Amino acid sequence: MSGGDSQAPKEKAHSHLLRRASSQKMALKEKIVQIYEAFFQGDDPSYGNPNFWDELFLLRVNTGFIENEIEKLNGESLLSLKDNFNLLFFRATDCLKQDHPIRVANALQTLCALVRGIFNKSLGNYGFDVINILIGFDSAETVMQTLIDSLNGFLTGDYVSGLKLLTLKLLLVFITAADNISQNTLLEYIMMNSVFEALIQILGHPTQRQVLGHDAALVLTLLVQYRKYESANPYVVKLSILDDELALTGYAQVVSTLLADFNREYERKSTEPQGGWFSTLANMMGNMFVAEEKQIELVRANDSILLALYEAIHLNRNFITALTHSHTPSTPTTPPSSPSPTSSPGANSESNVKDPPPLMAEAANTTQPTSLLVTFLQYSSIVIQDTKDLMVEFVMSHMMKTFPMELYLRGLGIVHRVLCYQKKLRVRIQYPWKELWTALINLLKFLLSHETQLAKKYNIFHLCSKIVNVFNLFITYGDTFLPNPNSYDELYYEIIRMHQTFGNLYSMALRYTTTDNEHKESAARLINHLVNIRAIINHFTPKVDSWAAANQLSSLTEEQVLEVVRGNYDTLTLKLQDSLDQFERYAEKPKEVPFFTNMVRSIICDVRKCNLSNMSAQHQELLQELSTIS
Repeated sequence: MSGGDSQAPKEKAHSHLLRRASSQKMALKEKIVQIYEAFFQGDDPSYGNPNFWDELFLLRVNTGFIENEIEKLNGESLLSLKDNFNLLFFRATDCLKQDHPIRVANALQTLCALVRGIFNKSLGNYGFDVINILIGFDSAETVMQTLIDSLNGFLTGDYVSGLKLLTLKLLLVFITAADNISQNTLLEYIMMNSVFEALIQILGHPTQRQVLGHDAALVLTLLVQYRKYESANPYVVKLSILDDELALTGYAQVVSTLLADFNREYERKSTEPQGGWFSTLANMMGNMFVAEEKQIELVRANDSILLALYEAIHLNRNFITALTHSHTPSTPTTPPSSPSPTSSPGANSESNVKDPPPLMAEAANTTQPTSLLVTFLQYSSIVIQDTKDLMVEFVMSHMMKTFPMELYLRGLGIVHRVLCYQKKLRVRIQYPWKELWTALINLLKFLLSHETQLAKKYNIFHLCSKIVNVFNLFITYGDTFLPNPNSYDELYYEIIRMHQTFGNLYSMALRYTTTDNEHKESAARLINHLVNIRAIINHFTPKVDSWAAANQLSSLTEEQVLEVVRGNYDTLTLKLQDSLDQFERYAEKPKEVPFFTNMVRSIICDVRKCNLSNMSAQHQELLQELSTIS
């Protein structure tokens, strides 16, 4: 068969796809589905028709069909269709350069479906490179540069907000395509061709950020996470030196609005009138099985916003002004019932901006000035409201065989920092400190009881030193931040009362210093940290016993012991220990890397689900809007 004859079937198939199907069976299928089927059969339905792609992208995209067909393919079939995937990706990218907004919207959706489908397929053990299957190695750099140039144009140009929103959704599809963001090689092209400036422009625009701000901040926050510990991430660098006051303030307002939405939702739920006894009983029974699922989801949904807040504070020293800046949310412009006659297709004057989501609209109606810092503190107080002092509750509730060592070290570090802050500024909090001392002593008892098992897995002496040094802070500097002298007396009483626990701790540490083992040095440091506690016990215990004997009492009340303590402070000698009020400065790398890696992975999974569920609806709304404008 000659070369011309070999192409005849493709041309025939193509002409069939562009006219009404002749058979009743084919008429039941969408035209777009028939075209997709040809692609997945290895044909090129565009052959011989220069208008094919213009016509294709006028048809509404069926993303579900594309992704489902990719899912059906085995590894060999997937590789055999590489050229067709490359062609479709290239043509969709090329279509973004057109002025026709409906074609552009459909092309964006097509790209979303291809990226999601191929990346989902990459989770299998097929051994292919997603870049090669999607775009082709030879043309990837050029095609992606063209694509990102177009996306930047949509985000910064005069387009309807719906198209800008769909552009941000496509970026989120790229960013969340892989569970581990640092293994998503597609992001290399977004590192080389920056969208940072476009995102900053949105955040700095008072009207656009009400509709687009959340997604813009989310895109920026996730791009900051890409290989941030391995190389110079340009988004990390640019965010760290950003000094645009409008953009930083806008960033803060986006975070503040979303946290405030959580606060308002909590307040609404807490003030809802309760129904009759039947409603109360039904809710009670339901909660026994559901375990407050909705409230848990509401807290988790803010992880991405909390990460956005963290990155801004951690990276940008100029953000502190935005953090404390007091603002009143402005009311967004309401679009007119019909577009201006002078508006070109896709053009976006201020009057064409869509209504903001309910979250933003409600915030806009708030007239009370606030700041991100105030809103964050309100959010924090809701999240931890059921715990009177968060660290005490944690210490008391996590003594178990699967001992969370890292969390205990982190928790004690928080306690240490709070006490150092109080000591530095001489802040006296009216708090029952005895609860903290009791919790720490109980933790020491737990460690002593499970020494054999825990010492094989962890350096429990390091943890014990942190506990003991919290007591040392109270002993040495308690007079500067304890609420009254009685509190200082009660501290000594607790140490004397629990002298056996501290004695057992000293004996355990001494045992490990007399033999060669991995914890020998840590045990020696613990012994040194126990010096003042042992001095207090050795000084007051004989005096308490002597007072009891003199008064012929077999046991003493707390007040009687305190009387002995108050009368013998003058003869107590303590050693001044250095650096008790010093702590290791925060550094994300290396200690916090696992925490943030897991957090980002969780956020990516949540965003992927949310993006997938609402993109089709947003696409449909956009097409309707563009059809009206056109």
